[in-house]
Amino acid sequence: MTSPRVRLRPDIEVLQPYRQGKPAAADAFKLSSNENPFEPLPAVLEAISAASINRYPDGTATALRVRLAERYGVTEHQIQVGAGSVAVLAQLISAASGPGDEVLYSWRSFEAYPGLVTVAGATSVTVPNSADHRHDLPAMARAVTERTRVVIVCTPNNPTSTIVTLAEFEAFMAAVPPTVLVILDEAYIEFVTDPDAVRGISLLPRYPNLVVLRTFSKAYGLAGLRIGYAVGPEYVMDAARAAAIPLSVIEPAQLAALASLDHEEQLLERVHRIAILRDEVWRSLTDQGWQVPRPNGNFVWLTTGAATAEAHDIFASHGIITRALGDGLRVTIGEAGSVDKLLRAAAEVIRNLRTAP
Repeated sequence: MTSPRVRLRPDIEVLQPYRQGKPAAADAFKLSSNENPFEPLPAVLEAISAASINRYPDGTATALRVRLAERYGVTEHQIQVGAGSVAVLAQLISAASGPGDEVLYSWRSFEAYPGLVTVAGATSVTVPNSADHRHDLPAMARAVTERTRVVIVCTPNNPTSTIVTLAEFEAFMAAVPPTVLVILDEAYIEFVTDPDAVRGISLLPRYPNLVVLRTFSKAYGLAGLRIGYAVGPEYVMDAARAAAIPLSVIEPAQLAALASLDHEEQLLERVHRIAILRDEVWRSLTDQGWQVPRPNGNFVWLTTGAATAEAHDIFASHGIITRALGDGLRVTIGEAGSVDKLLRAAAEVIRNLRTAP
């Protein structure tokens, strides 16, 4: 006889869990997770070694919040630190929305968004990206209803690597009711080279319903330690803190983030090198005939449509592990030694796409 099943939420039972980028074999390059390819700085490793892991961490990451507050000209109470920016995003969604409420975002965008909304009990409302793989902010503004509690704007957008301009964002904020929380997800902001791109921190005094997300995972190379933060109104950050899992930001992560800020110039020089390599890869792909949106993250987006699975396998056969996402491949800019393999694989894929029936 079959044992009775524990009763679970039906919407959670059918929810697909977040799937991490596949690991790479020893002779392949893992370009599926937007990780920073550089090894940690010695100063960061030294800072981590000083952690007292037999003790609980500072549950509010006080030293880091004070340091970030000084940087951005806000109070430490306007900073919330979490186990990656996605953790803070989950806190904000849960604090602002629930059953019967709507969370609005562009699609395709960060694949964790749908799950976070479902877990909060709210309903996702998505607006298709424009034909050039960017946020359609006018359409998003029109999609706001009385049930909308949160709007997420991702720039550079993951996975398409496209930006929202300052002018576009200002027009959008003028159209959104001030009672709706707008979250500007800037996980890849340090890689942005487009001078027209929006940068959210400076806009916080103008828009009291705005929260900006940042992370140490990408540009600062701390993905394995899981630490990110949000900047916004104090009462909103208090609500995020109330929704947080206590003591989830470990002391090694806090110490590593502080050390990274101490050596930021060295780390951002690495970011600059990645951005240069990214632009070289983008130009080479364009020369091959790809219609690649101009990238501003540390990754590029290849539209492969129905051939996505096949394209993923071709890249893998060349030693390049990509992230297959529905109708395209997201490819991280990794080690310089990966570029030749990446371009050879891309050339084979586009030849196949051109000759496919």
